[in-house]
Amino acid sequence: MNLFQRIACGWRRFLTPGPAKVPESPLKVVNTTRGTVMATRLDVANSGKTRRKGLLGRDHLASGEGLWIIPCESVHTFFMRFPIDLVYLDRGNCVRKVRSSVGAWRISGCFAAHSVLELPAGTVRATATKRGDAIEMTPAGSEQAG
Repeated sequence: MNLFQRIACGWRRFLTPGPAKVPESPLKVVNTTRGTVMATRLDVANSGKTRRKGLLGRDHLASGEGLWIIPCESVHTFFMRFPIDLVYLDRGNCVRKVRSSVGAWRISGCFAAHSVLELPAGTVRATATKRGDAIEMTPAGSEQAG
């Protein structure tokens, strides 16, 4: 992460108010730093039940799908049937850490994170997402309304 990205991420974190209301899913996720779409159908797991279940029981994540777990600073892939990419975000939706193609029976965490995106394996590489990038989430149907 270059100096400008560190400063921008720090100011974004400083200026961002407390936890905002999470929009209704599904969401569209855009890496505004890179100008790339990370997901077109992101579900939100923000209750105890949905956070515990996560992606368990699923056979795959299709391209464009994902799960945003809030709050979350660590995940496990016990009993998972497919690898996933992990993008850890702070409260300002600034990328704090990325992990690619995390296979089954692994644990990953980032204590500076407030939430995590679970995406299909290869998404981080395809979107060139890196630490310090800014992420924006909007309702999935919002671009069709205009």
